[in-house]
Amino acid sequence: MKVVVFYSGEFGRTLIGNLVNASGFCISCGDACTLCKSGKYSLAEDLVSVIEMPDPDTLDDFLDDADPYIPPDIPEADIAIVSNVHPDIIFGLLPILKDKGYRGIIGGSERPKELPLGLRTQLAEEADKLGLEAAFAKPFCALRPDPANPTISAFMEKAHFGEPKIEVLTQKSRAGKETILAANVVRSAPCGSTWYVAKRMTGLETDQPDLRERISEAHHAYPCTASMDQDPELKDTILHKAGYIIREAVEEAIGRSERAEPKDSGTFSGSGRPRVEG
Repeated sequence: MKVVVFYSGEFGRTLIGNLVNASGFCISCGDACTLCKSGKYSLAEDLVSVIEMPDPDTLDDFLDDADPYIPPDIPEADIAIVSNVHPDIIFGLLPILKDKGYRGIIGGSERPKELPLGLRTQLAEEADKLGLEAAFAKPFCALRPDPANPTISAFMEKAHFGEPKIEVLTQKSRAGKETILAANVVRSAPCGSTWYVAKRMTGLETDQPDLRERISEAHHAYPCTASMDQDPELKDTILHKAGYIIREAVEEAIGRSERAEPKDSGTFSGSGRPRVEG
């Protein structure tokens, strides 16, 4: 499944690094790195092109003519990902993507001014008129697979990309307590932070009082690149929303966790998907 990323700014570069699982992309563990993502996945062969776009902050709020900002010779592909691209440019891209054989477009908001709800809705409606699947979310890690968008959902599964989903293996430790032995990342936030959070959960007890704080610390330490500015749509910061999403993912994983016997090694493949060794 061929992919092109149109981006500007830090989050776009982070998203690209996670998609290709570049060596040295994640440095959060420093000298304690265990190469938990090594060989687990990569879209390097499917990533046709990454196209840097003008920073929307350097452009007018409304563009009478977006054509000068649309790249020439856009390559053919199946999926377009847009990150921090001016909405008028995205509208201008849609018919071109359709003509080039694209089947879907994915976008997200990491800042309050970036693709507010009204624009996300209009873009999805315009894409639908053209016969393109569309999925937009705020923040990007709120992006869920949708049966109405089979091509995008297939991409998300292949890339382990979207709303975080984790599987955990637990083992009885001290009386009445369960400890997380390993965490398997089924689907990671587009920035890749879910892998780091999963690794930091190993060794913790499933009901320890500061579990939520530990999740939050790991999420911030990665670090999450979402804005800390108050968002009028969410009535909170986008970073906080992203934090709630990963917290719920970990808690849901604990709720459906597998239990290991003491003789087990502490690693598991979780439905045959990539493993993360604690």
